[in-house]
Amino acid sequence: MLSARSATSLLTRSRFISNAAGGYDYVIVGAGSAGAVVAHRLVKDAGAKVLLIENGTSHQGRWDWWKINMPAALTFNLANAKYNWDFYTVPQRHMDGRRLHQPRGRALGGSSSLNAMAYVRGHALDYERWAQEIGEGGHAWAYRSILPYYRKAQTHQEGESLYRGGSGPLSVTRRRTPAVAAINDAFIAAGEQAGYPRTEDMNGFQQEGFGQMDMTVTPDGKRASTWECYLRPLMYPKNSEDDAAGKRLKVITNQMAVRLICEGTKVVGVETIPSPKPKRGGGFHSDSSGVVQRHFAREEVILSAGAVGSPQLLMTSGIGDAKELERLGLPVLLDQPAVGQNLQDHLEFYVQYLSRYPCSLYPWAATFPGLGILSKYAYRQPWRAIHAGVLWFMAGAGIGSSNHFEVGGFIRSRPGMRHPDLQYHFIPGIVTGQLDFLPEHGYQAHCGTMRPTSRGTVQLSSGSILDAPLIDPNFLSTEEDRIDMRAGLRLTVELMEQSALSDFKLRRYAPADLDLDSDEAVDSWIRSSSHSGYHLSCTCAMGKVVDATGRVNGLEKLRIVDASIMPSMTSGNLNAPTIMMAEKIADDICGREALPPAEDASWYVPNDYESLQR
Repeated sequence: MLSARSATSLLTRSRFISNAAGGYDYVIVGAGSAGAVVAHRLVKDAGAKVLLIENGTSHQGRWDWWKINMPAALTFNLANAKYNWDFYTVPQRHMDGRRLHQPRGRALGGSSSLNAMAYVRGHALDYERWAQEIGEGGHAWAYRSILPYYRKAQTHQEGESLYRGGSGPLSVTRRRTPAVAAINDAFIAAGEQAGYPRTEDMNGFQQEGFGQMDMTVTPDGKRASTWECYLRPLMYPKNSEDDAAGKRLKVITNQMAVRLICEGTKVVGVETIPSPKPKRGGGFHSDSSGVVQRHFAREEVILSAGAVGSPQLLMTSGIGDAKELERLGLPVLLDQPAVGQNLQDHLEFYVQYLSRYPCSLYPWAATFPGLGILSKYAYRQPWRAIHAGVLWFMAGAGIGSSNHFEVGGFIRSRPGMRHPDLQYHFIPGIVTGQLDFLPEHGYQAHCGTMRPTSRGTVQLSSGSILDAPLIDPNFLSTEEDRIDMRAGLRLTVELMEQSALSDFKLRRYAPADLDLDSDEAVDSWIRSSSHSGYHLSCTCAMGKVVDATGRVNGLEKLRIVDASIMPSMTSGNLNAPTIMMAEKIADDICGREALPPAEDASWYVPNDYESLQR
């Protein structure tokens, strides 16, 4: 067994305390998009005693709680270390050496308390691909097998159907904000004018096309994070069933997991320290006097620390590439070179237009801090800030109640694609930075490639878990990815130039004077202007690091349940798939039979996809 003191040699003058051995059935690291779901199911469905450990804090009862709960306030926490790991990538070799921001949730609910609330499942064929990539047991991840877990998790505003859930914890709605409905409708119409279909449900039979987007927002206009939907009902129960389950759940916040406790190849617990003060740009200030706590599990330890945190904790615990661990002076428990490999992320760019008519969020964004920083434009129309704030606080309505990704689309970039490889999010405004809007009316389309071939890594920067890891998505490292991004930009400009948007268009703001016929010019703009979609994943992939049920290969009593175990990214935002995966693996942990496959479900593939792009 690795001694507690050697396991936390990053600390000095530490005191060690532990819970009674076997005090919990399960210890879960990370109360985020997956960990909160697994904890909920274990205490409520299996009657287990669970310890849930979160590095971040709870916003419940804090004065700034609304910064998380208000959907339109989503930009607030992207650079707030209180709720955010605030990582950056290493300089990207194929993007002019830029370091791209990678915010990750550090709060109850994890990134579901920080993200843009877009509820996107991906395409059915993503899961058919997973079934092949995973290998043994992969059939359990085919589309008809996972669809019941999407339905189990969800209560959709539109009601239950073959594809939608009607009684799950997670609230999914659609919003139509009157102030910006005209420009949103024009974007969908532009897609149809360009020759693409309209879709009534991107998460149902037909992903391809343009239409309304689903969002994880409650009917009363609050963010529907896994904290709000899975943890809060147990911690603040309103019925006897939740009260009984909640008594079996202990949640501790502001505790950082620093090492797994192992007896040979059996993982028996986790060591934590009080969360140190975070550094700007990721990592933590050294703490030389913290109390190291040891938390033991009778049944299993479950890592739900995300695509960065889970491999980092494995490696600092001696599970990873043996040569690299030895180079850093870490004892090797298990030589597993695949840990931290296969990192994937979506890359996207913004095509932006100034509008000749008032049509966008600008009047609110320039005055209301929920839609950007308190800016120098606040004096212009302060009544809008007051009105929007009061309307949301009192009624959960108005501008504050939407994430403003109300419409979007999926298209194929070229013939021969069976399902879409480009995704659009549309915003009725122009984002000029992470926290601000351009103080003029305008609109923009986010376009990203869904199945990039570039592969990156998460590696340790030192033997200390307090130091930020080296995150290298290796963006645009393949010619195929560069070709796809070029096609995406040209198709996006074509889309935005359709007549449905011509009544609004004043001029293109970005890219302004770009020669779209020049591959060199297009590539240069993409390198300098693209951003991460914040969809880090696949660093502890099923079929490589873990099996089809999340068990870590070569170890006992250790599972991983989060986006790191995806074998490859799905076509879209990753929060909904992460929640689905947690629901599915929770059934396995509870010893339940998997839900019956949705044998009647089918999916749309154009008959002429081999010869036509649209």
